[in-house]
Amino acid sequence: MKTQALKAALLLGTIMAVASPAAAEFQDRTIRISNGVAENHPVHNGIDAMQQCLDKKTGGKMKLQAYWSGALGGDLQATQALRSGVLDAVVTSSSPLVGIEPALGVFDLPFLFQSNEEAYTVMDGDFGKFLDDKLAEKGLVNLAYWENGFRNVSNSKRPITKWEDLKGIKIRVMQNNIFLDTFDNLGANATPMAFGEVFSALETGAIDAQENPYVTIDTSKFYEVQKYISETKHAYTPFLFLFSKPIFDTFAPDEQQALRDCAVEGGSVERNVIQDLNQKSLKKMEDAGLEFNKVSP
Repeated sequence: MKTQALKAALLLGTIMAVASPAAAEFQDRTIRISNGVAENHPVHNGIDAMQQCLDKKTGGKMKLQAYWSGALGGDLQATQALRSGVLDAVVTSSSPLVGIEPALGVFDLPFLFQSNEEAYTVMDGDFGKFLDDKLAEKGLVNLAYWENGFRNVSNSKRPITKWEDLKGIKIRVMQNNIFLDTFDNLGANATPMAFGEVFSALETGAIDAQENPYVTIDTSKFYEVQKYISETKHAYTPFLFLFSKPIFDTFAPDEQQALRDCAVEGGSVERNVIQDLNQKSLKKMEDAGLEFNKVSP
């Protein structure tokens, strides 16, 4: 029995000696992340939480370096850079990517979800995995679904109390056909435009209106050049934390799993922060003088 126990101990020691290096297979890496939103957006909270998670899992070897307000280009441009393997990651709304993967257009259908929790159930379940597989075919690894949120309309012309009030209003929409068709059918003059151009277009009067979640309207300071904000909740759009598949495939399995796990952890923080800040952002904009109204069901 002693001989058998000794052999077992030696075998276990050999296994652990072989397994230990693999379990700590992390290289020093700086991961560049493009964002269209401003640095004070809740995405920043998510990235901070993700970094804390990576510090624990990788011993500080994997570092996130975020670029804000479209500093590395628009979301579509950044995503194409991921596919080419020249940029590591992007946190982007699903809507600009419909040209790359048409199935993402489902999130742009009006009144698809009734609540945040309903959206989370869909995105974090089998349907989210279905979309992840489609994105992988396009050279993109979706690490996690974060939150952009329910979208609402601000404008400089009049309150939107019913859909007919949109008639003739020149509104910036994201660069995909579903949003264009939706607002054109509602009578608005839908104008596709990169996110980084919206503030100046509102300021100069090139467009009258835009539609985004409250936090985005606040942190991008769109409210400074608008008079009215209407709670339309006409669409819910997620953020996707996308990674370049050509780059991701060169990482060790431990590194890949750490990124996936920590992106989910960061997304949980970002979702909580954004829900809280949406209400604070709305109050801030009302205090700044914007006229607010809800559209009845």
